[in-house]
Amino acid sequence: MELMQGRPADETGRLEKEIKVYDLLDRLGIEYERTDHEEANTMEACNEIDKALDVVMCKNLFLCNRQETQFYLLMMPGEKPFKTKDISKQIGSARLSFGKADFMEEYLDIRPGAVSVMGLMNDTEKHVQLLIDKPILESEFVGCHPCVNTSSMKMKTKDVLEKFLPAVGHEPIIVDLPEVIE
Repeated sequence: MELMQGRPADETGRLEKEIKVYDLLDRLGIEYERTDHEEANTMEACNEIDKALDVVMCKNLFLCNRQETQFYLLMMPGEKPFKTKDISKQIGSARLSFGKADFMEEYLDIRPGAVSVMGLMNDTEKHVQLLIDKPILESEFVGCHPCVNTSSMKMKTKDVLEKFLPAVGHEPIIVDLPEVIE
């Protein structure tokens, strides 16, 4: 995997949703490194990408309440296990489960396997609440997909928090998920 600075020189064959991510990041003055790769649908596949980018990719989970009236995007460290009970209490929403792909596509313009904080740029009506696990805030860099899972990016966490999220009108709720105890 080749590491490149910024947007691809040749955008032929790339989806519009990916190009929109690069356009926004460039407009906001956010620097990023990027690599292209085979489709990455699992955290195992992302581990190889992590090595190329020298960053830990976030696990991004699209969640909803039982009534499918409240939606969440949870950014957490990839190696951490997820248990709904650990987050339900913190956000005051019982019975969380994984949100349906239809809602993910409607609100974030993202398909399963490509879930990313970048999708919030498409959520202009604020249907999705961003949740960030505290260790993500402590990382200098964050890794994510540009709304497709055939490319991955690395950018400063500070830029995501201070430039990207305000620009797309999303304010995160910080959660503190427990560490794994062996």
